[in-house]
Amino acid sequence: MINVPQMFGELVFNDKTMQERLPKETYKALRETIKDGKRLDSTVANVVASVMKDWAIENGATHFTHWFQPMTGITAEKHDSFISPEGDGSVIMEFTGKELLKGESDASSFPSGGLRATFEARGYTAWDPTSYAFIKDGTLCIPTAFCSYSGESLDKKTPLLRSMEVINKHALRILKLFGNTEATRVITTVGAEQEYFLIDEKMYNQRRDLVYCGRTLFGAPSPKDQQKDDHYFGTLKPRVSEFMKELDEELWKLGVYAKTEHNEVAPAQHELAPIYTTTNIATDQNQLMMEYMKTVANRHGMACLLHEKPFAMINGSGKHNNWALSTNTGENLLKPGKTPEENAQFLLFLVAVIKAVDDYQDLLRISVASAGNDHRLGGQEAPPAIISMFLGDELTAILSALEHNEIYVHQERSELTGATVLPTIFKDTTDRNRTSPFAFTGNKFEFRSLGSTFSIAGPNMVLNTIVADALDEFATKLENAKDFDKELNLIIRNTVKEHERILFDGNNYTEEWVKEAKKRGLLNLPTTVDALPYIIKDKNVNLFTKHGILTKEEMFARYEILMAEYSKTINIEARTMSDMVRKDIIPAIVEYECKLSETAANKLAVSKDLTVNFEKTVIAKLSVIVDTLYQKTDELEASVEKAEKIEKSDERAVYYKDTVITLMNEIRTAADEAEMLVGKKYWPFPTYGDLLFSVR
Repeated sequence: MINVPQMFGELVFNDKTMQERLPKETYKALRETIKDGKRLDSTVANVVASVMKDWAIENGATHFTHWFQPMTGITAEKHDSFISPEGDGSVIMEFTGKELLKGESDASSFPSGGLRATFEARGYTAWDPTSYAFIKDGTLCIPTAFCSYSGESLDKKTPLLRSMEVINKHALRILKLFGNTEATRVITTVGAEQEYFLIDEKMYNQRRDLVYCGRTLFGAPSPKDQQKDDHYFGTLKPRVSEFMKELDEELWKLGVYAKTEHNEVAPAQHELAPIYTTTNIATDQNQLMMEYMKTVANRHGMACLLHEKPFAMINGSGKHNNWALSTNTGENLLKPGKTPEENAQFLLFLVAVIKAVDDYQDLLRISVASAGNDHRLGGQEAPPAIISMFLGDELTAILSALEHNEIYVHQERSELTGATVLPTIFKDTTDRNRTSPFAFTGNKFEFRSLGSTFSIAGPNMVLNTIVADALDEFATKLENAKDFDKELNLIIRNTVKEHERILFDGNNYTEEWVKEAKKRGLLNLPTTVDALPYIIKDKNVNLFTKHGILTKEEMFARYEILMAEYSKTINIEARTMSDMVRKDIIPAIVEYECKLSETAANKLAVSKDLTVNFEKTVIAKLSVIVDTLYQKTDELEASVEKAEKIEKSDERAVYYKDTVITLMNEIRTAADEAEMLVGKKYWPFPTYGDLLFSVR
């Protein structure tokens, strides 16, 4: 029998472990660093390092690594053993405060967007004490920030930590104005729901597109996929159930609050949702979650697909980012209370978020931009690329009343169940809107546009910064106000009036909304290439530099990195497609044509009266398809070669979007048509039906 409370966090150097093992003064100093952001003294670091090393060795660790998150979107680690030589040829196990606080890594091979030349190799990792160290595969992993020799941020953690400090600073200013002197810190919290697919590993290995690209580049529709919605919340298949049980156990050992798991809409698609925690820890834990999904799946003979759209024409995978603001005294600042119309503090924080989302729609769109997510956004399984907000009936009515200086009449909640044998359930104050990119869900906002492969660091860094900027503006006005209540009411009313265009409670999937959004002046940036140039607009550069989140140089570097990442992704997909067409698909079609020709010849040899209409018709269709595939693949290869000669990253990305992807779509259409004509035994790799229903 599994003892979950005993197992939970057993591989984490968490607060409980620190309190038990560290000297009282050391523990107190470390807690002040974690709680209040105070700088850690090196003498304290030496004590922590020694105790951390002993604990790690007791739990089977022989190495340590500074675990960091470069701009690749995944984690990185360089392992060093604890051994230190003695003069007699023996070794001792040693780990110093210096090794804990700072590491050195080769920075030249990580994306830098031009911040560093290739020959400039030195980079540094710095311990982040606000995220607990943990043991993974016999190695003590120390969460760290990553920067270049000259101090530029080369990672996702550093700007996120800066944004958490900024929103803490300005939220506390607001709370102080409302008379709250108990709260000393405001924390952003996140719960990131993770969607993924599980398919049989043997079939996965037969598809080079899945191995190289994470998604299928070819595949005719399966006769059955998600039409009946029978997979959604259905009974877990035995292999999936065993996978989920082991995944939970592995994550619980690492202190990850893995809570809810179920089948998603598409066949072979599933979801895991954790309990929320502080944004920094949630970000680290989501990276671990994705890593362990793949590792545990392999142990069960399965492959875990995290791509946003591994299969065309059926639902892709996202990551819903549930974001909230809380004080260190336990108050959720986005909780409306029983009478939100009277909760002025809540309303001020609410309109700050509304203002932030409207003013910086472009940054939120950029924070979820990738080649993979381009396939998913607006595809009826994800919100569209147009950023809008859903508040629900009650809050919308309250804000409308405030805007028009009217009295809001509070509505009592009605009972839903009716039948006497059922428990009493009261109707929530608002329904949920799954088509909205940014929806209020009771006491938090759900940013629904993230792709399943995403690090949540970027979107949350943006969210923290833009809301902090709005709070900064509000706090300044209120601090200088002669009449606090009058200025407060004015801020709330004017903010609603100036930013109500971002509020939309209807169906975001309709063409009518696209037209309406255009009338409202909302941005519609359908692809990554459309969105990315906005990151270097003056207003956005000014925002991040004003609050010390990123320098101008770091922002331009990120623009270059993201553009280059887009082009690299399409390049790999195009080259994989060309390889599969030439080595697999065309030979398979030709072989089937030969078989049909042989069959036709044999039939005519038996009797001239036998018909060969079927053979002739199919051969004729396949011959046209083969010619198309051959010609278009030639064009694709030439276009990729041309793209790689384009020096400017933005021009190269545009060429990939407009020319290379267009050719890829044409090739796929022809190949998928061929799949419907060629006999199954001749088709060179597993079909959609094989893949989606491979795990039983």
